Amino acid sequence: MSGPYDLQNKVVLVTGASQGLGKQFAEILSANGARVALAARQVSKITSLKEELEKKGGKACAVEMDVLDQESISNCVDIVERDLGPIDVLVNNAGVAINKFFLDVTEEEYDSVLGTNLKGCFFCAQAVAKKMVNRNSGSIINISSVLGTRPIGTLTTYCASKGGLNQLTATMALELARSGVRVNAIAPGYIETPMNRDFFKTGPGEALIKSVPQRRLGQLEDLDGTILLLASDASKFITGTVITVDGGFTVR
Repeated sequence: MSGPYDLQNKVVLVTGASQGLGKQFAEILSANGARVALAARQVSKITSLKEELEKKGGKACAVEMDVLDQESISNCVDIVERDLGPIDVLVNNAGVAINKFFLDVTEEEYDSVLGTNLKGCFFCAQAVAKKMVNRNSGSIINISSVLGTRPIGTLTTYCASKGGLNQLTATMALELARSGVRVNAIAPGYIETPMNRDFFKTGPGEALIKSVPQRRLGQLEDLDGTILLLASDASKFITGTVITVDGGFTVR
């Protein structure tokens, strides 16, 4: 039975889909009926994920894409449209972080983080939105962070990029509202992933966990409800919003 949360026949492009949040987003969207395009630089990982999704009855495609290369973005959009159909939802998830004191950050490191997390999101959204506007329909979901509003030392470039992404979300939503395209962001708090699991077992990591009012790390599946809401027509009157999913971290 169809309903407001139904993703049947929706085509979703997930960037940075090779691991972590991107992989989880792809899996939950596919499980709820979406045709999912997996985009990342690590082709072997997204090809493996594509096979996993198809074994479970989903329809997917894997496309190599570098968000720092506009030609690569354009080619990816063309391939997705050819293989799955017009893109209904973009999940702008690709991102990187460099843990380094502000005084020690090099120009190359700055460009890498701001380029991937902000410029990359900008031009992925632009490429997809141009198509969405012509159809007067679409949802763009930017993956931000609680650190877009709450600073933390040694992550200056990351915090700056996510703060910029929040503003990009708001201004894109304003410009595209009359074109039927919604733009929102999800700001996760501290989410446990294979890459950070060991850190959270250390003294500093345990201290961060204690700073979360719920006294626990978020799990990848804690974001499932939010991504499904924003990807579906259930959120058709929601635009320009950053939804925080952080166990109360930002209000402590």
